[in-house]
Amino acid sequence: MTARTPAHATAPAAAGIPAPPSPRPLIELGTSFWASKTLLTAVEIGLFTGLAEGPVTEDALRERYALHARGARDFLDALVALGVLDRDAGGSYRNAPATDLYLDENKPSYLGGWMRQASRRLFHAWSGLTDSLRSGTPHIGWNSQDYFNRLYENPRELLGFIAAMDAITNHLGPELAALLDWRAHKQVVDVGGARGNLLAHLLPAHPHLEGAVFDLPDLKPLFEAHMAQHGLGDRTRFATGDFFADPMPAADVVVLGHILHDWDAGQRRELLRRAYEALRPGGMVVVYDRMIDDARRENATGLLGSLNLLLVTPGGSEYTAAECQEWAAQAGFASSETLRLVDGLETAVVAHKAG
Repeated sequence: MTARTPAHATAPAAAGIPAPPSPRPLIELGTSFWASKTLLTAVEIGLFTGLAEGPVTEDALRERYALHARGARDFLDALVALGVLDRDAGGSYRNAPATDLYLDENKPSYLGGWMRQASRRLFHAWSGLTDSLRSGTPHIGWNSQDYFNRLYENPRELLGFIAAMDAITNHLGPELAALLDWRAHKQVVDVGGARGNLLAHLLPAHPHLEGAVFDLPDLKPLFEAHMAQHGLGDRTRFATGDFFADPMPAADVVVLGHILHDWDAGQRRELLRRAYEALRPGGMVVVYDRMIDDARRENATGLLGSLNLLLVTPGGSEYTAAECQEWAAQAGFASSETLRLVDGLETAVVAHKAG
């Protein structure tokens, strides 16, 4: 049988006339949530943790994870095509190298806890983007302040959320420990630092440092347990307070990690002013968030992250490093610089108080 071109197909470009752009990138972008949800579902059922033990056949995976025959093969092979699974000649599936490192929950580098939060909370919040773009308010039922209030009422959910946030700190912490000059500083305060996972990376790398977390009282037991687990109980303390209502503890270094983006510009200036007041002469503030590039045209991840904050916070957004440096200067800091972290996913602004 001779193949025929459908009548509706795009005709080839005439001589000298450029071919029209392909529609494929737009089609794939418009359905990119298919790939996201496929990955998030695999994390949700624990597929990658199970495969960390070794290759498994399709039949065995279907039985282990109660997958129906109709969709199981397409699900697994889609993960192969997405590059997160490998399939050998015998038909058994195994984790790809990055998947094995970052999505096996038995490894300290595990990122799946954060992805579980994205699947359960953020994936649904994005269905309200059109409404939020018109109203300027969070998607109904997804205001982060209400969410955090509910979290504090459920210790198990709170621990799961903090573990998810720790997954990001597990990558940021070693980079901050290596890239910044800590020699002139002794006391570090992590504002909103939860159970102190950032300190668990900084203090072992720099034995002269002492650390504190400044956060709400519900987190103190989790902090004490986490510090004891890392053998840091004698070098750390928990300071109870609300960073808008109470003074920050005096320190040589104040860290504002994933804090400023939850608030509007006026509140960010206030937090940097409070950090400046808490710092001793010669101290520094370290701000990190998923910032937007200064030209606002290259870092799609930062811009999409800003839309995410529209959906879940009353006034939050991502911001550029230049904006952060301007706010720091307004607060009184003498100088500042930027650092790219986690392969460019995060940006840190480090501002210095005059000695």
